[in-house]
Amino acid sequence: MHFFSRKKTALLLLLLLLLPICFLSLNRGNAAETVDSVNGPKIIVLNYHKVDNMDISLSVSPSDFERQMAFLQENGYHAISPHELYMAFTDGAALPTNPVLITFDDGYADNYTNAYPILKKYGIKATIFVITGLMGKPGYLSWGQAAEMEAGGLVSIESHTVTHGSLTGLTDDQVRYELTEAKHDIEQRLGKEVEFLAYPTGAYNLHIARLVKEAGYKGAFTVRYGNMDRATNLYAIERVPIFRMADTFAAFLERLKFVPLFEHIGWTKN
Repeated sequence: MHFFSRKKTALLLLLLLLLPICFLSLNRGNAAETVDSVNGPKIIVLNYHKVDNMDISLSVSPSDFERQMAFLQENGYHAISPHELYMAFTDGAALPTNPVLITFDDGYADNYTNAYPILKKYGIKATIFVITGLMGKPGYLSWGQAAEMEAGGLVSIESHTVTHGSLTGLTDDQVRYELTEAKHDIEQRLGKEVEFLAYPTGAYNLHIARLVKEAGYKGAFTVRYGNMDRATNLYAIERVPIFRMADTFAAFLERLKFVPLFEHIGWTKN
């Protein structure tokens, strides 16, 4: 059986005492940027899927999503693109205070009909990882919708492969097809360079990461829970999932605030 060290037990007790204060501060104060003296700023990457009223965990209601985006805008958070994140961690480019990256997986049609108007209302950037083989199918984005959002300057369309098959279960040739065909298709249809991937189902390993790099991607996002800093492997970027919950907004606030605190004491990164 694993036992916490005395230090971590003491930190847990202290954290539990501070939770009510931290939670209240989220509702009334601006964001406090978390910075590691060695690895630099902590950047939270939020991971959404659907924005609609379906009663499933992957669907955040439009009203909840708008409340979350309003909170980010009103409390000093600044949404960035994957390219801005990449330039900050590779070339030392400046980031705004309290940076947050908002991502959507799969490319559902409601990302355009429900989420995009809210993003425009608050001037918030986001990234949508699309499954190119499903584009234009019922329930998914059309290429026209993707082009409109990309041209608007707030939304970046990136790759979620062709079929959404788990890459760790494919041969190398199949993986290369999934990576290169999706990248090429988006680039040809939208006239942009595709630089980033979200792993289907989050499945990856070091060999898959090497194939992703060889295919010309600059980084890849997982579903591993956590935030990122300079210690993060750019081909294994952590994200924080946002789901429909009994109290979705409270869960959003808790994840936004407490992931950096837990990582600071070493519970989600080793």
